[in-house]
Amino acid sequence: MIPGVPLPHQESAKRNLVENLYRQHRGWLVAWLLRGQGCPQRAEDLSQDTFLRLLRRSDLLVPREPRALLTSIAKGLLIDHFRRCALERAYQAQLEQLPEALQPSEEERLLLFETLNRIDTLLGRLSSKARAAFLHSRLDGLGHAEIAARLGVSVPRVRQYLAQATRQCYIALYGEPT
Repeated sequence: MIPGVPLPHQESAKRNLVENLYRQHRGWLVAWLLRGQGCPQRAEDLSQDTFLRLLRRSDLLVPREPRALLTSIAKGLLIDHFRRCALERAYQAQLEQLPEALQPSEEERLLLFETLNRIDTLLGRLSSKARAAFLHSRLDGLGHAEIAARLGVSVPRVRQYLAQATRQCYIALYGEPT
């Protein structure tokens, strides 16, 4: 037995658990998502993504409160969705300000947005202060001392935050360093 690798019967049990949760709670989850979304297609997509997340979990046990678990996962997916939409709108607004000769092709736009989205996802794994330090540095152009004052931390701590964020950006662009 290899630690962390589920045995075939464990995978089967997990699939059965998710299948039962799907049958029992999918309708409720779609209705819950629809109340907050108003878009039936998006509610269906988010519901499917919620159950896919369950299937991918390595630590899935029978939940005491299945709807609370499903709601928690779905809320995370909603936050990700809204953040991606806001990021895409901001990105499009910036592109519209470029002269026509510098406008990227649709293919380039898509590749750039996918990279930007990966960076955003990885920055989301940072602490709120590390993420804020990075954004203050890169987007606002603030120096280390100004960032430290805004965040109420020391300058060396700001340097640590920026190093963490830069590493996450590197991973987004090139993968884990070897």
